[in-house]
Amino acid sequence: MAVTIFDETQCALGEGPLWHPLREQFFWFDINAKQLLTSKDGARKMWQFNEHVSAAGWVDENTLLICSETAFLKFDIESGEQEIIAPLEADNADTRSNDGRADPQGGLWIGTMGKTAETGAGAIYRYYRGEVRCIYPNVTIPNSICFSPDGSIAYYADTKDKQIMCQKLDAEGWPAGAPEVFIDMVEDGLSPDGSVVDSEGCLWNAQWGASRIARYSNQGKFLMAIDIPAAKQTTCPAFGGADLQTIFVTSAADGDDSENAGKTFAILPRGVVGQKEHQVIL
Repeated sequence: MAVTIFDETQCALGEGPLWHPLREQFFWFDINAKQLLTSKDGARKMWQFNEHVSAAGWVDENTLLICSETAFLKFDIESGEQEIIAPLEADNADTRSNDGRADPQGGLWIGTMGKTAETGAGAIYRYYRGEVRCIYPNVTIPNSICFSPDGSIAYYADTKDKQIMCQKLDAEGWPAGAPEVFIDMVEDGLSPDGSVVDSEGCLWNAQWGASRIARYSNQGKFLMAIDIPAAKQTTCPAFGGADLQTIFVTSAADGDDSENAGKTFAILPRGVVGQKEHQVIL
């Protein structure tokens, strides 16, 4: 199974990969550099921000909802104009945003964390039609936010716990009941980073420090792993391409001085199709 370099940019902390289904265009972030990047047909563009940015959902053909360290930002792709839609821990200078993804009901989930990963300094929030609600407090490194195809289950992780959790959702996409352990990686010593769910309901997880992404069934059973030896610190996968059969994987160069660390990779796993990224409803 071929793993190729999609983009040569070496991100200190690549994150938040997003395939915009209307534009057929790929976006991702370098959190440490405070940048949003994009590549389409080999043409690369970068937007510089004055604070950390880490994840986004698409609102319409020309608009993203970007999660920054202090706000949910309505972002115009063509002009670069920004508008604050709602604050996000705006009164806390010690935290920033991290992993996030839009849910099938039109909401956007985002995790926050301490800028030096202080224990329990972060949380996971959901933006939904103008409301921002804290779902899980006291999180250290929020990751693996993704959703089942029918929108009935959310997944997330606190990387330090080495577990991916599953959470049942109500019809509007809010948590219903208590979360449960979905995948326990403690014995294997693996650290779950970002995740995405394919059209069959299987979860793909980037595993920090392990040079790979791994696929698990909707019952949490390990199915396969794809090695990415060029990137020890894989951070997050996302499906894209016109047929949603490409997995893009971001990585981090911070703490890894190898030649291809921090670059973005592309994988074509045979017979696997992703979900279209969900639209955010403002």
